[in-house]
Amino acid sequence: MKLELIRKPAIAAVRKPAPPPKPLDPRLTEQRNPRSMGIDQFSTIAIVDLINAEDRMVAAAVGEEREQIARAIDLVVDCLRQGGRLIYVGAGTSGRLGVLDAAEMPPTYSTDPNLVQGIIAGGFDALVRSQEGAEDHPENGAAAIDEKGVGANDFVLGIATSGTTPYVHGALARARARGARTGFLLCTYPSEALLLSHDVVIAPLVGPEVITGSTRMKAGTATKMVLNTISTAAMIKTGKVYGNLMVDLQVTCQKLQDRGERILMDTLGVTREEASRLLEQSGGHVKTAIVMSKLSVNADEARRRLGSVGGSIAGVVGKPGAR
Repeated sequence: MKLELIRKPAIAAVRKPAPPPKPLDPRLTEQRNPRSMGIDQFSTIAIVDLINAEDRMVAAAVGEEREQIARAIDLVVDCLRQGGRLIYVGAGTSGRLGVLDAAEMPPTYSTDPNLVQGIIAGGFDALVRSQEGAEDHPENGAAAIDEKGVGANDFVLGIATSGTTPYVHGALARARARGARTGFLLCTYPSEALLLSHDVVIAPLVGPEVITGSTRMKAGTATKMVLNTISTAAMIKTGKVYGNLMVDLQVTCQKLQDRGERILMDTLGVTREEASRLLEQSGGHVKTAIVMSKLSVNADEARRRLGSVGGSIAGVVGKPGAR
């Protein structure tokens, strides 16, 4: 009897999925977003929905950097208390956002315009018309730092979402050489060299943009959130806020007159007419008006007492809430 060999069915070779191709550029800000590959064929509402979905990732990414942001704030406050300044340096969108944040400090908190400053590659013209080539010159960034007379009491924050802008690196290198403390804000993975070079590095990883490389979008939103947090917290910690009221504002227009009167009405329990009178007597300075009313002193004495405690209302009249 002839035995027949039983052949087992051939087992097909299991193919592992091919690894995704390496990105042409390792910077997260320059990579393609797989969720928007076909966006040019999307309906209008689908484009809106996708951009909104991507934007919702920004706050979480900024939140992951909370400790680094807090460190930056403490460095800024320490410098401001020593008579130094907060100086932002950037190019393109990053530079414009730094200048914007700096420009909003005087009307909001009555700061000296020199206290928080923004430097942008290409100068004033770059605020309204793109000067892309200006970012390629580190020596110009260094020259801008020299022009500002940056010193040991200053904190210079470089803003470059890609992490590679030569102008910003040139500015920060010169700032360090002049003894300033420095920080870097970017939206890609920081290199070890970057981490070792600066006092603080803030890197919210918002992921690739909906339109590849368009860092005015998620990266720009993250940048504005970080700058808002740093400057606002610095103003709080240097006595320019009472409770949650911007009491250091200077009345310079009808909107601020109304806001100042309402702050006094809320804080002091006075009528609008009394608030208006106090503002007039204080020279339009809400903080001075509060101390005048609380302590029944004139404007000069109120300013003197505020000056003796570094401008903190709480240091003169106690915590908010007690009228």
